[in-house]
Amino acid sequence: MSLPRPHLDDRRFQDLVDEAKRMVQQRCPEWTDHNVSDPGVTLIETFAHMVDQLIYRLNRVPDKHHVALLDLIGLRLFPPAAARTDVTFWLSAPQPGPVAVREGTEVATVRSETEQAVVFSTLRDLIVVPCELAVLAVRPADPRGQGAVPAAADRTAELAGGRGVACFSDVPQPGDTVLFGLSTAVPSCVVALRLAFPVAGHGIDPDDPPLVWEARTAEGWTPCEVERDGSGGFNRPGDVLVHVPEGHVAVAEAGRRAGWLRARVLPPDGVRRPYSASPRLLSATAFTIGGTAPAAHAERAAGEVLGLSEGVPGQVFAVARPPVVAGREPFTVETLTAEGAQEWAEVGHFGDSGPGDHHVRLDRSSGEIAFGPAVREPDGSLKQYGAVPPQGVPIRVRPYLTGGGRRGNVARGALSVLRSSIPYIARVGNRAAANGGVDGEDVENAKLRGALSLRSRERAVTAEDYEYLARQAAPEIARVRCVAAESGTDAGGVRVLLVPWAEADTSGRLAFEGLACPEELVARVVTRLDAQRALGTRLVVEPPFYQGVTVVTTLRATSSASPARVQQDALTALYRHLNPLTGGADRAGWPFGRSVQSGEVFAVLQQVPGVELVEGVKLFPADPGSHRRGEPTDRVDLAAGALVFSYDHQVRVTGA
Repeated sequence: MSLPRPHLDDRRFQDLVDEAKRMVQQRCPEWTDHNVSDPGVTLIETFAHMVDQLIYRLNRVPDKHHVALLDLIGLRLFPPAAARTDVTFWLSAPQPGPVAVREGTEVATVRSETEQAVVFSTLRDLIVVPCELAVLAVRPADPRGQGAVPAAADRTAELAGGRGVACFSDVPQPGDTVLFGLSTAVPSCVVALRLAFPVAGHGIDPDDPPLVWEARTAEGWTPCEVERDGSGGFNRPGDVLVHVPEGHVAVAEAGRRAGWLRARVLPPDGVRRPYSASPRLLSATAFTIGGTAPAAHAERAAGEVLGLSEGVPGQVFAVARPPVVAGREPFTVETLTAEGAQEWAEVGHFGDSGPGDHHVRLDRSSGEIAFGPAVREPDGSLKQYGAVPPQGVPIRVRPYLTGGGRRGNVARGALSVLRSSIPYIARVGNRAAANGGVDGEDVENAKLRGALSLRSRERAVTAEDYEYLARQAAPEIARVRCVAAESGTDAGGVRVLLVPWAEADTSGRLAFEGLACPEELVARVVTRLDAQRALGTRLVVEPPFYQGVTVVTTLRATSSASPARVQQDALTALYRHLNPLTGGADRAGWPFGRSVQSGEVFAVLQQVPGVELVEGVKLFPADPGSHRRGEPTDRVDLAAGALVFSYDHQVRVTGA
């Protein structure tokens, strides 16, 4: 069996002749005789025959040689990108002293008979700091609504006296606040507030109270994520588990210095019911129950000796466990000399390296480490780019991270196995799905990128240039779109819209939070484009606007189909079709700015197995952030830089 032959260019002799004749008609319309007897056509056929032979030879070039050719123009395959998420470490019980979780701590998914465990490593140290409740204060809303902040009143003594403290005004107003002062700042920790309220109804929905929890950081009050509100919005005794952000600090409030948390009443939004009376707090305690650290889909490989230097330029070594994932610490190579270890820093190229610079170049996909070459100049002399390690010196790399790929985009709660025992840590878990994991680039995609690289010349002029350079800066981006800024202070400038990779669940549903662009990713793209943009161009890099769409439909199932199965298949079809990453007719993601029409949704639902008739379809524009829905319509229009997002579709199925 012969190996498949690549086709870099599928044009043949007759295709080349026809293309040349079409160009003749465009550029020299006076030439009208295109018969084979014409001498000009004979020349065309002669050159077409020569080009056909060149194409045949070019099609024999293997991928290995293509990679070498791409390297000559400074293009290397993108390495796998590691998925990232936050991992929470839960204590077995509140501890009197700090509990440390060191950088590089590994957590993993459960290993099965058919699937290997997916391993994540923490990217920084975590200290779980113990705390207790030191101060309780209340602050009423601004009575005039002019932005003035009333002073907070200390209610610690009243709480200790057992008389109870009213958390808000008699009739709670938006902006009323109750403040909990902790004995110390607890950055990146999980704090449990054990609150005792009389069992009473205050006119709210206990599962969706009009409250927002915030923590005091150096930048001001920052929203916190609530793991669980056992008090039902201050309606009964229970624990409130609050995830405190990393920047939590101790400041002075109500005349007392403490690490502050607060619960603030939200204004009415038409969805949450407001408080009709103020809850009364009878007692309160606080303690730390866990902590959260960022983690990446990577294992920490031990430092290793790569070999001995031969003392010549251009030496190449390879690590034992490629690919190499970028971590918090830079990748560092060491040479072990008699004077001690000498560090060699990673650079993108040797163009700016001198003969004394300790620089190396790392191919993160293959794990190859190259030292600087010597290049012969036009005058015959040799110029060294980067220093050369002395002969016989051992070459060593420090511990590094290895891993990456789409396999790391695990679901929420999947990271439940702690691979090494840590005192007082009972369990681990990820509150959000991991995202950002992308497989390494293949040669076919690199070939297309090579042509774009030669055309753009590292200059951002056209919209395609901006999109190409953005992908160069952040390969983990799933989609990039460059549009003109049409309003605001940036009108007339350039907007680059980024859509990161995010994994859907088994029903094709995406988590809206997974489409948020990390600040580090946006900063990388801004830095790259800012250096390549035309002088005077205003640049904005941000996520697109996601227009939520809710489909409400009624289907009639065939007599042999299960209504429950049809309903699930219909929901899956809707979530996959109205999807910013995999939606649309070509499954390449919903087109930017393309409207959603009920007729198209009819066609999608009619193709679901077991559907006999689509009895009706209504579209509702929705805001995934505020959870609001608009009026029913048959068409939802999108702006030029907007994408569709499936938001809580509702499918009703009736029998035949």
